Amino acid sequence: MADDSIAVVDLDRCQPDRCNYECANFCPPNRTGKECIVTREERFEEGEPYDGDPEQISISEEICLGERCGICVEKCPFDAIEIINLPQELDEAPTHRYGENAFALYGLPAPQPGRVTGVLGPNGIGKTSAVRILTGEVQPNLGRWQAPPDMDEVIDVYRGTALQDYLAGVRANGIDVALKPQYVDEIPTQFDGTTEELIAATDERGALDELIDRMSLRPVLDQPIEDLSGGELQRVALCATLAKDAEFYFLDEITPFLDINQRMVAARLIRELAEDGDRSMLVVEHDLAILDLLCDTLHVGYGNPGAFGIVTDPKSVRNGINEYLHGYLGNENMRIRPEAIEFASHAPRDPTVRDPLVTYPDVTKTYGEGEFSLTVDAGTIYRNEVLGIVGPNGIGKSTFARLLTGRLDPDDGPLDLDLEIAYKPQYVEIDEWARVDTFLASITNDFDTSYWNTEIAQPLQLPRIYDRELSDLSGGERQRVAIAACLSSDADLYLLDEPSAHLDVEQRVRTTRAIRRFAENHDVTALVIDHDVYMIDLVSDRLLVFDGEPAAHGHAGTPAGMRDGMNAFLEELDVTFRRDERTNRPRINKPDSRLDREQKRSGEYYYAE
Repeated sequence: MADDSIAVVDLDRCQPDRCNYECANFCPPNRTGKECIVTREERFEEGEPYDGDPEQISISEEICLGERCGICVEKCPFDAIEIINLPQELDEAPTHRYGENAFALYGLPAPQPGRVTGVLGPNGIGKTSAVRILTGEVQPNLGRWQAPPDMDEVIDVYRGTALQDYLAGVRANGIDVALKPQYVDEIPTQFDGTTEELIAATDERGALDELIDRMSLRPVLDQPIEDLSGGELQRVALCATLAKDAEFYFLDEITPFLDINQRMVAARLIRELAEDGDRSMLVVEHDLAILDLLCDTLHVGYGNPGAFGIVTDPKSVRNGINEYLHGYLGNENMRIRPEAIEFASHAPRDPTVRDPLVTYPDVTKTYGEGEFSLTVDAGTIYRNEVLGIVGPNGIGKSTFARLLTGRLDPDDGPLDLDLEIAYKPQYVEIDEWARVDTFLASITNDFDTSYWNTEIAQPLQLPRIYDRELSDLSGGERQRVAIAACLSSDADLYLLDEPSAHLDVEQRVRTTRAIRRFAENHDVTALVIDHDVYMIDLVSDRLLVFDGEPAAHGHAGTPAGMRDGMNAFLEELDVTFRRDERTNRPRINKPDSRLDREQKRSGEYYYAE
């Protein structure tokens, strides 16, 4: 194989007991007598390390003809083989490779004391692998997985870079690490107790009381962890991580389930901690507005998820995000996406030329003895529109969704909207024991048609997980399956509650486009509840804005145009946005900056022109 190609075998998919080794039988080098594709037992000598079942295959990258052949990829009945051409500009050995025909990582992010370093890229390109190396848990092998180099040789590879001193420090003294997990909704399965019991043991800096107050956790201290919402679990995880006294903090996705105001609080706390005692902070995040506000430098990750990942040298945050959205990395001379992600101001759409789908009445819902009350003013939802729904957590957005779907009744009795409504709830719980393809086929007759593949399956990246069990899916995979299930239903109104949670930037954009295209092509309506301003900006025609006092009372007016709706929403949160002059993307103004003060004085919280 050419030096710029690698072969990857997914050992979870390779099932030699269920095939006839079609990959080996049809391999051109094999048919000329060479041993390109053989079993792992045949490849390795006795006692030599290898992963997986000895009957699974091994591909010789020296003999393989590369991507220009690809016969084994096509012949494998389980889609277990990838032959991938690496970027021509990549002229270095991997930082780490996990084994024969396994995932390869090129490059590492460089944490710096007193600064916040961001990592932006799709899931599955080695962010977790990089962190395991940076914490000293894994020693990088420079691609020589059979005969790993010593740490001196590894450090020498990074001579003259910020990583040289960092890795030398890890080797000499080890490093104290605080890690925030990605999937906070799994915390209740790992801890049985109250919020206070969980975070009490983390107070190594004497800052726990301040963190509890700033993250508004005091009302839930005595509640069992299993009773907390996703937003509360996210704040608990952040509080527990930031309360520790560490040299290196790794924070994996700080924004899922948090509203914009809570995201701003989290960003401020992380920055303050970085500047206190020269602590190194590494943040992986898919909310570009928060990443832009929070970080000092940015590494872009790209590659082929599950096969190889490349981490760029540090970039300025603005340029890094803009290059990522444009799909072309300047210093690397690398196109990572065939088309740019573009943002545009929404021209107002005249409601008089659209047909109303439904007009709902004034709605009131009260819980208990004044525990929480919600009032929603009467309004009209139109056909073939996407209505964004925004507001703080605990303000009644999900309650309104459940009122529309009939899962809850208003105080005055059931809403009779005479609509078929497909609903994706905020928290995706899958308890079925079925394969993904079997589950989706049971929902729609369109499954596996060319239309369904083009409009739903491909944008949501579902084919690669068709043969997986629902119960084994990650949070992001569950989210994509749930979105597909919602859009596959036969309905008049499609209601998606926080579809961006656990999706990376690429997946969010793909999902946004799929929702818009689906509504336009089917002349149906979608309601999207989300806290990601980028997603709301891309997907929505109008906004329904919720305000009030979280956990006490909420109110929603009538749906408004994007500009009026976002102005009202952001004014309530005391946050201003501007558009980037090059890409038109939303950017949060730093609090009390010149632009922030000017826009507040003019009443333009959403993009001053």
